[in-house]
Amino acid sequence: MKNTLILLLLLAVTFPAVCQKAAPQVIYVNENISTHFVSPEPIKYVDISTDDVAGDIPMDNIFRIKPKKANPKLGIVTIVGERFMVQYKLVYEAPAAASSEVRIDPTLMDAYLNPEVAMSEQEMKRFSLLALQQKPGGRSASTKKDKMQAVVNNIYTIGDYFFIDFSIANKTNIDYNIDQIRFKIEDKKMVRSTNFQQLEIQPLHQLFNTDSFKHRYRNVFVFKKFTFPDEKVFNIEVAEKQVSGRTISVKVNYKDVLKADTL
Repeated sequence: MKNTLILLLLLAVTFPAVCQKAAPQVIYVNENISTHFVSPEPIKYVDISTDDVAGDIPMDNIFRIKPKKANPKLGIVTIVGERFMVQYKLVYEAPAAASSEVRIDPTLMDAYLNPEVAMSEQEMKRFSLLALQQKPGGRSASTKKDKMQAVVNNIYTIGDYFFIDFSIANKTNIDYNIDQIRFKIEDKKMVRSTNFQQLEIQPLHQLFNTDSFKHRYRNVFVFKKFTFPDEKVFNIEVAEKQVSGRTISVKVNYKDVLKADTL
């Protein structure tokens, strides 16, 4: 309830001027037909201004409504995504004229764009899948340890984001159970442990949530674009769940980051 109130306050601050300028699109509905609003990105919040309409979210990008009874004035539906807010005016109509599907037009979202979220999760997933379709270059960085090889296959850049294609080859017959994957910017050389500095960064998105593999692992991680000086490296460290588990890491120099391709 607290989170909902905070979101409502944010919406009231962020969108009032836009909502006053844009007249809601009219959608014709009927109590015998479910109307589905299909969003190109996950839906975060919805509001129906009247109790005469029932609604739910059967999938993360679909909002479904149906009038409870015949009523010529059914109010306004508000749908909020990661980067947009749109409103629709509901008008009661005979079944033959009612809409069963409404696709939220991305061109209508520009007026409601949230500058804090420049790329949605769905877009990150789409670009990550595209990166996975590319041939592993293996030119960025690689390391071998305990009959395993970790490779940064490719680094891609799209807008303010890095897409890092990373893989591990396990040349043993022992399954590898991933405990954690850490991403750190740290000093190239550790002169004294007291002076060693590192900054851990978290990916905004990862394509797969794989926690175990036999021989091959490949994934794409998405980061907000970052920079670091030449005396530091970007370190990807993978640790196994066992107490004495295998750990492998691969370090990427900034000159390799600068060679990032575009998708």
